Order: sequence, then C-alpha cells, then structure tokens
Amino acid sequence: MNNPSSTFNEILDCARALIIGGGYNGFSYADISEFVGIRKASIHHHFPTKVDLVRTLVERYREEAEAGIAALERYHSDPADQLRAYIGYWLGCVGDVTKGYCVCALLATQIPVLPQDIVLEVRAHFLALSAWITSVLERGAKQGAFALSSDACSEAETFMATVHGAMLSARAYGDPKMFGVITGPLLDRLVIQKD
Repeated sequence: MNNPSSTFNEILDCARALIIGGGYNGFSYADISEFVGIRKASIHHHFPTKVDLVRTLVERYREEAEAGIAALERYHSDPADQLRAYIGYWLGCVGDVTKGYCVCALLATQIPVLPQDIVLEVRAHFLALSAWITSVLERGAKQGAFALSSDACSEAETFMATVHGAMLSARAYGDPKMFGVITGPLLDRLVIQKD
C-alpha cells in the first residue's frame, strides 16, 4: 500500500467506525458513500467487494497493532510495564466510540457469518497477539516479575481473553470503567510485588 489515496484511507476509516458501531453486516457501501461523500462506484474502484474492503481493513489493523507493540517495547523494557501499557492503551480507548474496541475482537464474535478470507486475518491477529503476550510473560517469569499459575502460553490466552472480554463487558454495561474493574485484578494476580 504505497501512498494510498486520501479517499482510500477515508473509506477504510469509515468502514472501521461502522464495524465498531454495528459489525460486519451492519453496514453497506451505501452507508460509506453517504458518510464519505462519494459514489458507491468510487468505493468499488478501491475495493471491488466488501470482503476486499474488510480484509484490507483487518490487514491494516494488524500492521497498526504490530507497530503499537513495537513502540510499547521500545518505551517499556520491563515486562510488567509492557502489560500495564497494553492494558492502559485499551483503557484510554474504551470510552471512545470510534476506536474503543479491538476491531478483530468484534469481528471474532461474528466468525460464523464472516467470509473465510476475513476469518483467516482475524485469527492471524489473535495468534500474533498471543505469541507476543506469551513472550512477555516468559521474559517476566524468568526475571522474577510474574508469578504464573500455568505455562506462559495458557496464561497469555487467559490474559488476552480477559482484556478482550473486558472491552465487551464495558460495552454491554455501557460503562467504560468496567474495563478497569476487570483488568486491574488481572495484573495484580500476575505481578510479583517487591518489598
């Protein structure tokens, strides 16, 4: 995607907001056309099908997540601080209706009705995220920062499911504070307190 056009980016941004607001089947090219102010034919020029559009959106989302994790690692060398920063990122987003939820988590709830190309991208996101969290937990356990009650991979899956479940709970209750209520004890359970 070398220098994508402004329209290309506007379409993706609009699709992202619409997916967060209503899911995969909750929007059409007509909705994007209205919000972006372009003809449906222009959308089809960039993305011939809705599958192409959402697959591209998820690919971009995965790239953003990888860049965000890389930045997080640059700024936080301590594994516990990395997990705090990861949760902190989502804590800062949950109250924002345009970006408050992981696009892949929302799409994962719809896997039974998603086209296979999109399912593969969503799964790839979770596999990459799980691998990163596993590596953070392994490093932290070796450094004596974490007390793991099972292997790092299982702990990573629990951590990831709790964070994403907390996003959905915050949405279900209509209360962004619920995210912190759920994720706070998660870190307390893992991090070894030094005297």
